[in-house]
Amino acid sequence: MEGGFLAQAFVYLAAAVLAVPIAKRLGLGSVLGYLLAGVAIGPFGLHLAGDAEAAMHFAEFGVVMMLFLVGLELQPARLWAMRGPVLGAGGLQVGLTAAAVAAIGLLFGFDWRMALAAGLILAMSSTAIALQILAERGLLKTGGGETSFAVLLFQDVAVIPILTVLPLLALAPASGHGGGAHGASPMEALPPWAQALAVLAAVAAVVLGGRLLTRPVFRMIAETRLREIFTASALLLVIGIALLMQAVGLSPALGAFLAGVVLADSEFRHELEGDIEPFKGLLLGLFFLSVGAGIDFAQVAGAPLTVAGLVVLLVAVKAAVLVGLGLAARRPRPEILLTAMVLSQGGEFCFVLLAFSVQNGVLPQAEAGLLVSVVALSMPITPLLMMAYGRLSNRLATADLPPEPDAIEPQGSVVIAGFGRFGQIVGRLLLAHGHAVTVLDHDMETIEQLRRYGFRVFYGDASRIDLLQAAGAAEAAIIVVATDARETTDGIVETVRRHFPQAQVLARATDRSHAYELMETGAHLVVRETFASALETGVEALRRLGMPAYEAERAGRLFRRHDARMMQRLAPMRGDDGRYSRAVREASAQLLQVLERDRERGRAVFDEGWDTSGLMEEVRRAALERDTAASG
Repeated sequence: MEGGFLAQAFVYLAAAVLAVPIAKRLGLGSVLGYLLAGVAIGPFGLHLAGDAEAAMHFAEFGVVMMLFLVGLELQPARLWAMRGPVLGAGGLQVGLTAAAVAAIGLLFGFDWRMALAAGLILAMSSTAIALQILAERGLLKTGGGETSFAVLLFQDVAVIPILTVLPLLALAPASGHGGGAHGASPMEALPPWAQALAVLAAVAAVVLGGRLLTRPVFRMIAETRLREIFTASALLLVIGIALLMQAVGLSPALGAFLAGVVLADSEFRHELEGDIEPFKGLLLGLFFLSVGAGIDFAQVAGAPLTVAGLVVLLVAVKAAVLVGLGLAARRPRPEILLTAMVLSQGGEFCFVLLAFSVQNGVLPQAEAGLLVSVVALSMPITPLLMMAYGRLSNRLATADLPPEPDAIEPQGSVVIAGFGRFGQIVGRLLLAHGHAVTVLDHDMETIEQLRRYGFRVFYGDASRIDLLQAAGAAEAAIIVVATDARETTDGIVETVRRHFPQAQVLARATDRSHAYELMETGAHLVVRETFASALETGVEALRRLGMPAYEAERAGRLFRRHDARMMQRLAPMRGDDGRYSRAVREASAQLLQVLERDRERGRAVFDEGWDTSGLMEEVRRAALERDTAASG
């Protein structure tokens, strides 16, 4: 497609805007949406992508920005605490995967140098895809997420020695240095000792500059109160670090990550995150678009079974290595599954290393092109695998738990399913007023901790009918469903309504849409988990803004009653967007009218109710009359 930069920018942005919302709505995730959009506009789709290779070089900067932001989230103390998983899990993953791929290459008759080079390259996973998926699903802070991050961090560091080792495996003289590879730089003309000094100097410049120079500079810029200058300075910092790392033959992404870690304790951390985040998201999207557009479907069509077999083999080998490491470390099975699924693809550094291998005569062009297609096609598989992760992880979690639940002794007419931060508050209030409760929870760590504090909590999966029966659900007056997993809550409510209809079901909802679903299922009371605390905060805000306490409390009660009525009224309209939107606007207008009428109805009436001075005067007058009558 002709038209220059603006036309290409329009094509890429249009593809993202159209494809990603559709993919998200279908549950495919944004990464797969970008990849499919890239395929659609690429040379084997609508042929609108133009120079996909040039776009890829630009889009790789999105990975650099992403790792800078990841570094900002990691304080040096936490990074040091992760040294065990980084060196252990990361080192073993790279080493074992490289060995496994190399062994397969030898079985297919390749030269050992080619097989080893392919193993080292394909051991890399996609930092961009893995971290994006983990962040979208809120899994980055879990055990499996942190292990995945540790492996990815080691891989990024390992790119440096791999770039050093690959030229030693050359089968033929190097074909010359081209742009685009991270390892091709003017540094190659220097002797090894000079290259080592330059690398150390660059790393020292990033660390010392981040500690000593950037903070006073950013403080000076912040005093100008010009947001755009601060944003420009943040971009300048990341681009400058990338150029510095590239000049000495290191990974720009690694340098950006290191700079982020150095600035993690800075008072400007949140400001930097806010300024760079939009650029990071756009460039990462462009990266995925470029990967999709760059897949050589002509080569795939020439040997479809070979390519498909290699893609499946790559994903299977990487997943098998990660599963083996997880089992050896005795990690929980859901964590093992998450790590194996999210790191089973080839990574963006594979493209860089493959280009570098061709330039240095390590791999022939034909074999390298085949591996590029394999790596690119392995990337869309990860979002598809993650679609099945939730169901599989729940089954594995159940398999990890003890085979037999506790012998449950029903404690009263109330059963509480789930005793986390929500269920504990309900249970403590009931216990404080003398109501015995039977508590079910499937987290052994939580149960053991609560038992130390004197709570009677029983291990068991409340979604099982037999355990609910043993807990006394058939005789219970109230069953409180306080689990935090949306699907689990839905299943328990449905089970209770079908098999224990005499019990009133009080259910915890994650948001308004979930509340509607639980109401349709038959829950007698649905409580949104953040509604009460948000309403209490609003009431307190009114009071601190000068509204009398009784007026603020009354406004809160009116809001609660109005919201409850509107929930009942709006529930049948869910799914009809036009009708629902109109009803929401009408409800908001009605709320304003209710509050205004309440204020106009007579503040003096409330003043008399809350002001005790009149009452005290009557008490004193009555006492005086009584004393006078007694003395008379």
